[in-house]
Amino acid sequence: MTTTLFTPTRLGALQLKNRIVMAPLTRCRATGNVPNQLMADYYRQRSGAGLLIAEGTSPSANGLGYARQPGLFSDEQVQGWRLVTDGVHQAGGRIFVQLMHTGRVSHAANMQDGAKILAPSALAAPGEMWTDSSGLQPYPIPAEMNETDIARTIAEYAAAAKHAMEAGFDGIELHAANGYLIDQFLNTATNQRTDRWGGSVKNRIRFAVEVAKAAAAAIGAGHIGMRISPYGVFNGTVADAEMDALYAALITELNAIGLVYIHIVDHSAMGAPEVSPALKATLRNTFKGQYILSGGYDLARANADLDAQRGDLVAFGRPFISNPDLVGKLRNGSALTEPDFNTFYTPGEKGYTDY
Repeated sequence: MTTTLFTPTRLGALQLKNRIVMAPLTRCRATGNVPNQLMADYYRQRSGAGLLIAEGTSPSANGLGYARQPGLFSDEQVQGWRLVTDGVHQAGGRIFVQLMHTGRVSHAANMQDGAKILAPSALAAPGEMWTDSSGLQPYPIPAEMNETDIARTIAEYAAAAKHAMEAGFDGIELHAANGYLIDQFLNTATNQRTDRWGGSVKNRIRFAVEVAKAAAAAIGAGHIGMRISPYGVFNGTVADAEMDALYAALITELNAIGLVYIHIVDHSAMGAPEVSPALKATLRNTFKGQYILSGGYDLARANADLDAQRGDLVAFGRPFISNPDLVGKLRNGSALTEPDFNTFYTPGEKGYTDY
C-alpha cells in the first residue's frame, strides 16, 4: 500500500490522523512570556496537522532569549498554554511543545530580572539580537556553566516537561538543534570545555543525553522527541570531522532511553549546507522510534520520501504560517498563500491569525 501524507499513523500511544507535522515556529506573540488567547487561536486554526509542535518555549528564566518568547516554568504560563492545548484538542488535533533553552543566544533586555545568560563556554554568538527596549544589540558573552549550573538546568528541563503535561500537551520536543543550548554542548564551535562535558564525542553528547534521561524520568520517554541539526550553521555552529560519529552515538543513547521520535533539521532548501545523505540513512536505519523529515518539502517530494520509507512524518514550517488550512490545500492541490516576512516576529494578530 502506498504511504502518503494523508495516511494515518501512530506516534507512541497517540493515533495521528495524518503524517503532516507543523514544525515549531518562533512567532514572538507571548507578551510577558505568557501564552495567551491570540496564540490559542493561531494553533487551533492549524490543528488539521497530524501533529503540531508548539514554538520554542523556555524551560527556565535563564533560557529566555527572544523578545516575547513563551516559557513553561510558572503557574501562569501553564495556564496560558492550557488555552492552547484545549483549543487544539477540541479541534481534533495533537500537540507537543518544543522546549528551547537559548543559552548564549540571548540578551539581558529580553530576560527577567535575576536571570543569567549561560552557555558551555564563555563565547559570544556572532551577530545581533532584537530587543523591544533597545532595538538590535550585539550578543553578550555568556557565563560558562559550572557543575551546579548544569545540574540545575537539567532539572529545569525535567520540571518543564512535567509542566507541559500539566498544561495538556501530548508530549515535548527537546530542541537540540540550531545552535541553542543543547546544540551548544554538541558543537565544537560553541563547546571548548576540557571537563566531562566537552572534548570527546562521549562528553559532548552527555548534556543532551542527561536532559533526555531526566525528562523521560519525569514524564516517560514515550512523550518525548528530539530535534537535531547535523551540519547546521545557525547561530555560529560549524561541522567538524567527528560530526557523523557524534550523531550516531547520540542516536544509540536515545534508543536506550526510548524517545518516540527524532526530528531532523535540513535547511539546505534555504541555502544551508546539506545534511550528509549517508548520515541521514544511518540515523534512519539506527533509530528505533519515528523519524520526522523536514526541509522545504512540497506534496510530491513528501509523498515520495514517505513511500520510499526515508521517514515516517514530514514537517512543514513557513507554509503553515500563511496557510492555516495547509492540510486541506495539500489534499486539494490548491495554491498556497505566500507569507509576509515582515510580520513573522511582530506582536499582534497581523500576519499571525489573519491569513
